[in-house]
Amino acid sequence: MAKKLLMLVGDYAEDYETMVPFQVLLTVGHTVHAVCPDKKAGDSIATAIHDFEGAQTYSEKPGHRFALNHDFDKVDPAEYDGLVIPGGRAPEYLRMNDKVLDIVRYFDDNRKPIAAVCHGAQILAAAGILKGKTCSAYPACAAEVRLAGGTYADIAIDQAHTDGHLVTAPAWPAHPAWMAQFLKVLGTKIEP
Repeated sequence: MAKKLLMLVGDYAEDYETMVPFQVLLTVGHTVHAVCPDKKAGDSIATAIHDFEGAQTYSEKPGHRFALNHDFDKVDPAEYDGLVIPGGRAPEYLRMNDKVLDIVRYFDDNRKPIAAVCHGAQILAAAGILKGKTCSAYPACAAEVRLAGGTYADIAIDQAHTDGHLVTAPAWPAHPAWMAQFLKVLGTKIEP
């Protein structure tokens, strides 16, 4: 059965971590509402492409414009079956938005599936939902996971971790594992 999902994005969300899950979830028949605080359907956000090129951290290049398809102000989390939180730099400021944090808490309190990748863990930590949970994230966010009372899952960059209704991954190379685990938690069945 098709699910209705919410995706929280913002300017400089990681391009692949926004575009690919959005398209994958649509491909399997789910409805995905991509929203950003202070923006409406038809507005767009700037994305950034983060790559791993041998430096001590990732590099950043301009990504595509990503069109939002729903108004943030109209979001009622009770209407959604799951939540997707891409990484990139957007979580730095999204985690300071009270409504974003309330949405995340609603999904956690109601044990609805949550998928977060990379720096998305910053929002999970700010919402206070990681205590007692194991969470993967970009390695630079390990301290935030631990400070929020969670256990950091130090896994390969192409792997994902599921802890109950929470599915997390370190970065975009984990898309196959991350999306497969999220679809399983959602109860999505894909027939050959």
